[in-house]
This record gives sequence, structure tokens and C-alpha cells, in this order.
Amino acid sequence: MPKPDVLFVLTVDTEEEWQWNEAFPRDNCSVQNVQQLPAFQHHCRNLGIRPTYFVDYAVAQDPEGMAHLGDFVKNREAEVGAHLHPWCNPPYFGETTEVESHVINLPEEQVIQKLDSLTQIISQNIGVAPRSFRSGRWGINARTLQLLAARGFQVDSSVYPFYRNEFFSCEGAPNRPYWPSTTDALSEGSQRNIMEIPVTAGFNHKHFSRAAGLHNTLSSPALAWTKLVGVLWHTRLLRKLYLSPELTSAQDMNTLIDTSLANQSPVIHMYLHSSSLLDGATGLLDVQDAFTRICKRIAASVAYLQTRANVRFCTISEASVLLRQSSEHPPQHLREAETA
Repeated sequence: MPKPDVLFVLTVDTEEEWQWNEAFPRDNCSVQNVQQLPAFQHHCRNLGIRPTYFVDYAVAQDPEGMAHLGDFVKNREAEVGAHLHPWCNPPYFGETTEVESHVINLPEEQVIQKLDSLTQIISQNIGVAPRSFRSGRWGINARTLQLLAARGFQVDSSVYPFYRNEFFSCEGAPNRPYWPSTTDALSEGSQRNIMEIPVTAGFNHKHFSRAAGLHNTLSSPALAWTKLVGVLWHTRLLRKLYLSPELTSAQDMNTLIDTSLANQSPVIHMYLHSSSLLDGATGLLDVQDAFTRICKRIAASVAYLQTRANVRFCTISEASVLLRQSSEHPPQHLREAETA
């Protein structure tokens, strides 16, 4: 059986570091993690990966951060997109709470002002007009997508499949690239101005919708006390998985690659935070030499993917262009099948 063709995208939320269980930082944000970017980019280059760095305001205004990212773009090794963290992105409108840390919960006028401020500093300091976007802390709605499209953004990656909390939800959204509706960002629509490319997420079973239904049922308040979700995880009977080397082992990422390929996903989309490249920076990956662990996991899963598929490495905007072209000009055998 021939191997499928897939696009591989690696996106990096390139941002300040702070302990995530503490208050959101606003002024004088620490961005020491950008010192790791040249070594990380070198690792990606050796693997053939061309990352997309979603850059927030704190990094875009940092001299070292802007210099590194500017060089990556100049050398055509990476893409720079926009990453909106409301708490450290001017203008400010008071203290940022958990609710307001999610872009979708902000008043439209605040989103407009913060987004325009972010794109301006990226253009000014890094020398690119970003065409890709990810909201800080995930989540997207139709209103924000319309603002992005009006400003020339061509691809969003704010959908976090199979996830919800008390502040936002991405449940029910497609877990593969799609054209979102102008009235419901989590549903497919007819517009063709901005594409949604979610990160790769799913389960260790091919039938994602069934697995998600079972996982949600067992996680509900009525059954959460049974701790069955944890039992199923430890016995490997049911695992919700995200393709992130800061969250997931190479073994589990490879399992997710298998189930995603079985579901004919056209994109394998890995992601991480730049702050995880620095030991102890956020509390998310609390290990020694996190940088090495992340790089080894990326290399192992990329090598595994290449045994399972014909891989084309690209940035997220390049992926959106290729996906558009493939939908407009499907292979000959698919055109024949459609007209048969």
C-alpha cells in the first residue's frame, strides 16, 4: 500500500516566560527563552523543518528576539505569525483576569486595538506583515476571524481540538484544516479568505468522535469521581493525545500520528511554547534539560512520520496555500471519482 502524502507543520508560541499558576505579567516581561531560538532553529534545519513562530508583543519588542526572528525570516527558514497575549499587549484596559486572558472574551474594540498594535510592532521590528495568527491561551470566534481576514491574515490556528474549560470551548470543531463559517468559527462555511489549521490532536483510537464522546462522559461531573479517565490512560485503553513534545512522549505522539494518518489527515501539525525550551520557566515541563528532551521527541516523531508517509515540510501559511490548491485542483483519480 503506497504511503500517503502529508504536510508537516511545526508552530511555536513565541512568548514571555512566567509561572503559569501566578498572575499574568504585564510590564518588563522576561523573555530569556529567546536565547534558545538559534539552537532550536538549527535543530529544525537539520531535520528539514521550517517552523512558524507565533510571536507575541513581549518578544516582538525584545532586541534579541527581534534579531533572531528577523534572521530566520531573511534566510527563508521560518515564518513569523502573530500571537496575541491580552495581558502584555497594549493598549491596556485594567487587570487581566482568567476570563479576559482569552481573546474571545474581550470586547471587540479591545481586540481591534490590541491586534493592530501587535501587527504594527511585528512589522516594525521584525520586518514582516504577519499572515498567520494564534490567540493566546487558544480559542477563536467568528468576530475575531472577521477582524483577522479584514487585516490580510490568511490562516488561523487558534482551535484546540477536543478541549474545553469554563472560559472557552473548541469541542465540536473539525480536527483537520477547514474554512470556518463567518457566523460560527467552529463550523465549516463558504468563505475562502481565512483558513483554520488546528493543531493535531486526537486519541489512540481511529474513531475520534466515539473516543471523544466516551472521554467526555467519563469526565463529566457525575462520573469524574470514579477516576476512570485516569485508569483508561494508565492502561492505554483510552488516551486523549496532543502532538506537542512538551506534553506528550514520542511514543504517544507516534500513536497519534498513526491514528491521524488512518483518518486521512492532510496535515500533521506539531506545536510547543518557546518558554518550554528554558528549564523551569512555566511549570509545564518541569524537567532538567527540557530543551534536549523536546528536541529528541521532535526528531523521533519526525523520523517515525517519514516511515509512514511522504512528508513535505512547510510553514503554516505555505500549508494553507497548498491545501487551497489541492482542493481547487484535486488529483485526476479524485476528479474521475467525483464525476462517475
